[in-house]
Amino acid sequence: MIDRYTRKTMKALFEPQRRLQAWLEVEQAATRVLSEKGLVDPHAANLFLNAKVRLDSARMDEIEAETRHDVIAFLTMVSEQLPEPARAILHFGMTSQDLVDTAQSRILVEATDHVLTEMQRFSGILKSLALAHRETVMVGRSHGIHGEPIVFGVKFLAWYAEFQRHEDRLRHARESMRVGKMSGAMGTAVHIDPETEEAILASLDLKPEEMATQVVSRDRHAELMSVIALIGTTLEKISVEIRHLQRTEVREVEEPFRKGQKGSSAMPHKRNPIGAENISGLARLLRSYAQSAYENVALWHERDISHSSVERVILPDGFLLLDYMIDRLGVILKDLVVYPDRMKENLDLTGGLVYSQAVLLTLVRSGLSRENAYRIVQDAAMQTWQGEGPLRETLLRHPDFPKSLDPLEWEEAFSPAQYMKSIDALYRRVLKESPRPHIGPRN
Repeated sequence: MIDRYTRKTMKALFEPQRRLQAWLEVEQAATRVLSEKGLVDPHAANLFLNAKVRLDSARMDEIEAETRHDVIAFLTMVSEQLPEPARAILHFGMTSQDLVDTAQSRILVEATDHVLTEMQRFSGILKSLALAHRETVMVGRSHGIHGEPIVFGVKFLAWYAEFQRHEDRLRHARESMRVGKMSGAMGTAVHIDPETEEAILASLDLKPEEMATQVVSRDRHAELMSVIALIGTTLEKISVEIRHLQRTEVREVEEPFRKGQKGSSAMPHKRNPIGAENISGLARLLRSYAQSAYENVALWHERDISHSSVERVILPDGFLLLDYMIDRLGVILKDLVVYPDRMKENLDLTGGLVYSQAVLLTLVRSGLSRENAYRIVQDAAMQTWQGEGPLRETLLRHPDFPKSLDPLEWEEAFSPAQYMKSIDALYRRVLKESPRPHIGPRN
């Protein structure tokens, strides 16, 4: 399922061949800098750097079956293709984790860049929908209960703002992850000094881990996976809203339902929010990956390899899942079916109860105490809940309702227009746009 939707570029980053290519690039970068500094024989280094090394994964698998060590299998596979002098300087002064962690960081930075690009595309979809529904009036809900009128666009505006924060978080995590190590078996820089380490890593567009053990500290990976999980959680947040709004009793929006699509094997009428449900489920998986990354932080002494098996699953799968989720939800939102007439019906469903606060404040402005005004409006509202008439009527029947209330203020209290007066300011604040001229009344 993932392969069907995930972009090939993301998948390619985590293919075994890309990992081996990254390992080779790290070995070449180390050899190049060591040669420039006179720490290895320049002739041997040139032999290696100019060799046409074929990344023979089949041969590597064959060696690993015997050695039971993937890095040794890789180095043996490469060495077999090099002249004797070059074999002597391959992997000079390095430990396996220098190679593995440095290469992995490069791949994770590339994967993060890809996610950032996809997030910007997705943010563009959210912004477009926010603008398209800037004046689409609907009821707002708290606790699942009708509250006050809002515009549909502010939902997308809030999600857009959230994604801007996620982009900032991911850029920070990318920078934190943009580290490698060449400081050797215990991280004490015995065979490759810190200055040389910095030069090697700089050639790979990485920084050195400030104080490595045998590994790059896994708090960095945990931070990255936390941000990935948090982005997935926002995607779930959007999906849950779609699922609620698509319920039959609400039916204000609907996922696109393609020609030939079937909703149920038993009930031909069904049109289910399966895409949004899929996103909700996958978000749970991403959060479990973040938890696994936390567990990887505490390793024994200078290192163990309990983290390795975990990362072989959570890092590629986490990035692939997030890429898929962004893509799938983006497709859903681009073709989202919106029912403004149904939104209007639902806004009027409770007989004007959504205007209770506006009525309360109107009564307070007329001179009533807040306590009395609240009591009057609540009494009338309870009658409306019981089906004894719209709020306008139950209020007028209340014995303590002031008969001298200004008719214009009374009408304004029951108008959705009052809830639109700050919408433009909110859009400007989020989208950083210039004020726009207001032409004519909104309805």
